[in-house]
Amino acid sequence: MSMLNKKTIEDINVAGKKVLVRCDFNVPLQDGVITDENRLVGALPTIKYLIAQGAKVILCSHLGKPKGEPKPELSLAPVAKRLSEMLGQEVVFAADANVVGENAKAAVSNMKDGDVVLLENTRYRKEETKNEENFSKELASLAEIFVNDAFGTAHRAHCSTVGAGQFLEERACGYLIQKELKFLGEAVANPVRPFTAILGGAKVSDKINVINQLLDKVDNLIIGGGMAYTFLKSQGYEIGDSLLEADKVDYAKEMIEKAEAKGVKLYLPVDFKTADRFAADAEVAITEDQNIADGYQGLDIGPKTVEKFVDVVNNSKTIVWNGPMGVFEFEAFAGGTLAIAKAMAALEDATTVIGGGDSAAAVNQLGFGDKMTHVSTGGGASLEFLEGKELPGIAALDNK
Repeated sequence: MSMLNKKTIEDINVAGKKVLVRCDFNVPLQDGVITDENRLVGALPTIKYLIAQGAKVILCSHLGKPKGEPKPELSLAPVAKRLSEMLGQEVVFAADANVVGENAKAAVSNMKDGDVVLLENTRYRKEETKNEENFSKELASLAEIFVNDAFGTAHRAHCSTVGAGQFLEERACGYLIQKELKFLGEAVANPVRPFTAILGGAKVSDKINVINQLLDKVDNLIIGGGMAYTFLKSQGYEIGDSLLEADKVDYAKEMIEKAEAKGVKLYLPVDFKTADRFAADAEVAITEDQNIADGYQGLDIGPKTVEKFVDVVNNSKTIVWNGPMGVFEFEAFAGGTLAIAKAMAALEDATTVIGGGDSAAAVNQLGFGDKMTHVSTGGGASLEFLEGKELPGIAALDNK
């Protein structure tokens, strides 16, 4: 895969150079306080390396969806403050509503080697998401080298992820993207077998291309979560009031046939935890088999299924997981997701990759994040990567 052979920050000489670094500081804020610092922590290795190498480090990122206008509640000012504390040195915040303005220009011209400046939210500019050249050139005018370390937005061609780099001398990835390419890329391109993919989440439609791609590569495919009901419906089972994508039933049937033709073992749930309403305090009824009674909806995989899925996990050497097994936000229906996370965390000599989004949130929330080989930082990006799509933010970097 051409995307795997990209220059990293260690392949270029950054000493004394102005380096524009696209980070992912899209953090949750409540009344100006950052409630989850995972993304800041994730950005530190790249920033610290550049500081240590004597680069002038100019950070940029988007935050939320200001839709092309300055929204004070989506300012990156709190990020600059917190990063200053984490790095033990001042991160100068360039408070320009137009992102590249007088503050940014002055801050950059005052930089010494090893200094850090953070620009305002790149999505304050409507040009950002359209990758328009004028804003890309403004961003580029501040720097000499471009580094992308924001995997979560690498599947978007924006000014700060693609455009700006095209007007600079060199383009490389930081440690976060390097790690994503290594683990997501190698797991899929060159897996130690048996290779198992676990797909969950609500919708088949989100995962169509992924299922198709993975059936060419895996030994086992486990399907749980809300998407399982459409697959079961295609096999003639009763699914009660469970989530159904009626227009995807034929597709599900086709995928089951494709798996069989390719000799891939495709596992569907054999029992469920159901409820007569979608609520945290709903009474749990466990089904005897795959069928769900009228008036009931499946909200998690049942005990027999857990046993079966965990058994497959225990006999795998490479596992890629994307999407929870049930409504893990409700404690009564988090059991399936928890059991899979536990089983994966306990594996000694397997490569375990969590593909971003809800499954990453679930694994981190349940406290198993550090027991996995790799937890991806990008939901949509990791899905597109697993689909075998080229991600613009990575394709735009220089090859080694």
